[in-house]
Amino acid sequence: MTGGPPASGARSEPEASGVHQASGARSEPEASGVRQASGARSEPEASGVREAGRGGPPPLRPFGLVLHHDGRWTHEGVPILHARLRRAFDRSVRFLADASEARSEPQASGRGPPPGGVYVVQLGRFRGQIEVEEAAFFVREYDAATGEVALSDGSREALEPATLRTSARDGALLCAVKRALAPGGLLARFQHAAQAQLLGALEGPDDAPRLRAGERTLALPAALLDAPGGP
Repeated sequence: MTGGPPASGARSEPEASGVHQASGARSEPEASGVRQASGARSEPEASGVREAGRGGPPPLRPFGLVLHHDGRWTHEGVPILHARLRRAFDRSVRFLADASEARSEPQASGRGPPPGGVYVVQLGRFRGQIEVEEAAFFVREYDAATGEVALSDGSREALEPATLRTSARDGALLCAVKRALAPGGLLARFQHAAQAQLLGALEGPDDAPRLRAGERTLALPAALLDAPGGP
């Protein structure tokens, strides 16, 4: 009968709508409010996640890992003492020349990566931005037979003596490495043993020593010779 009440169990449209809302489904405005309240990101904030979903990495951010001038690592001020972990960090330092989405802040010492770039550690699929107090790489060895330096990331390359200088912190030797990655190269700091090897490879008079590098001897920069504590 067309004028009779609805059959038992059937719902009129308004009633069904009310039950539908109570059952947990959300209308669009309500769903939007729940998403915001649940801590989800707003449109600009979520853009990095969407980029990652399209194959790009999320924006880099510092996460408290600091490489100090003497090679120590700390995380949020706590020293990292595990030897294997320290070695893994040493070998995983990378320089990203184009990191426009990363937050690059001045370091406490006033030094930072070359303009437009950041330093990161890359361990497997994890990549995190780090703060570098002075140098991102350390010279472990100077080989006078070849003129090469062995670096903390496991690489080797020819030393360019013209880039040698002393640290304003404590007089340790510094040099430029990986010059293909940034104008002027990236800073590396000589560790004690490597600095002793380099000083042991100097030849000639004290006022004009030259560095033995394979079958050649190379001049040192005048600024290094004139620096306090220089060779």
